[in-house]
Amino acid sequence: MNELMKIFGQASGTQAFDQIRISIASPERIRSWSYGEIKKPETINYRT
Repeated sequence: MNELMKIFGQASGTQAFDQIRISIASPERIRSWSYGEIKKPETINYRT
C-alpha cells in the first residue's frame, strides 16, 4: 500500500460510502463505447 501511495500520492476529496452496485452492461451500451473499424479481420483470432 505504501508503494501505491508513493506512485499516486495522497488521496484528495475522498468520499465515504456503504455500498456499491455492479451490473452487466447491455450490448447497446458496449457498442456505444466502441469506435474504429476492423480493416484486417484475420488478426482478430491470433494466438499468443
